[in-house]
Amino acid sequence: MNMAVTESTDNSDRLLLIGCGILQKEIRYLIKKNDWPLDSSFMRSALHNNIGKLEKGLKGSLAKRADRETIVFYGCCHPDIDNIVARGNAVRTPGQNCVDILLGRELFDLELERGAFFLLEEWAERWSPITEMVFGKNPEVIRSVFQEAHKYILAIRTPCSDDFSEEAQEVASIVGLPLQWMDTGLEHLEATLKQTMEQKLKERDD
Repeated sequence: MNMAVTESTDNSDRLLLIGCGILQKEIRYLIKKNDWPLDSSFMRSALHNNIGKLEKGLKGSLAKRADRETIVFYGCCHPDIDNIVARGNAVRTPGQNCVDILLGRELFDLELERGAFFLLEEWAERWSPITEMVFGKNPEVIRSVFQEAHKYILAIRTPCSDDFSEEAQEVASIVGLPLQWMDTGLEHLEATLKQTMEQKLKERDD
């Protein structure tokens, strides 16, 4: 199975984004909307469940594209991610994880404190294979872990989301937690990507 889906270009003046595929629809939308000089290569979102595979995939992607000026869309999904990114001569989006980057720290922290488990569209649609990688096929263990750590499932819709209400409800039923919904814009994601691009361009021009 391929680790990334890449959009390549011969234009060396364009930046390259390498990152988690969890928000690839939203990022591609923002690239098109803003006409950013930014190509993209997305890695499978489930890699955050296996830091060994994540490290191997990210290092490999950065090495393969060492000739490109690169930004990395990831949170703190690996304990050594900032060193991995730095060794790849890239700049990472600031943020704890993709939800933090999407919602902004204040709202993210508020819902986290209330007991939310954040559910994005891709996770809802691939829930079984993703959770089985971590817990195996053991529904009692899954329910116990989620109920101990969380009070509700918070499904997040963006302007780019399709209807995943059935999948979200199924996830909530599997873990035995109530389902809530949040609609969010892309302002924080857009601002973070813009900030990271500007940082990389400044480094290049210095």
